[in-house]
Amino acid sequence: MFDELNSYKDNDHFFFSSHESLAEKCNAPANKSGVYIIYALARGKIELVYIGSSGKIQNNGKLKNREGGLFDLIVNGKQFGEARKKSWPKKLDAEQIDALDIYWYNTLNDEVQDIPSYVEAILIQKHFEIYGNLPKWNTEF
Repeated sequence: MFDELNSYKDNDHFFFSSHESLAEKCNAPANKSGVYIIYALARGKIELVYIGSSGKIQNNGKLKNREGGLFDLIVNGKQFGEARKKSWPKKLDAEQIDALDIYWYNTLNDEVQDIPSYVEAILIQKHFEIYGNLPKWNTEF
């Protein structure tokens, strides 16, 4: 669905279920910025539920990493009223989701120079054009 992501060679993914520690499962880097995409695996189906980004570009053109990078945003970023390490297990149980498959991509490095929020916007736009809405865990954009 997102061929644009093929140009980001520094990437990976991990699975997370409600009975696991998100901090222990997360393999996203603590010193890099980029985008992340979350798929819910439930009842034999896969659904893209969230698209996010971490990191900003400053006026001088330098990257401003969130302290703790992609790792910290995925694990400790707020969603559903509290840190994801607490809210995601509850959400998975409430929505009867077996697991999340979380992909991350470093979009700004020596090889590529794509602002994370720009890449996030492209992905959100593409989802919107195909489905007519945002991923269900993205409340606005």
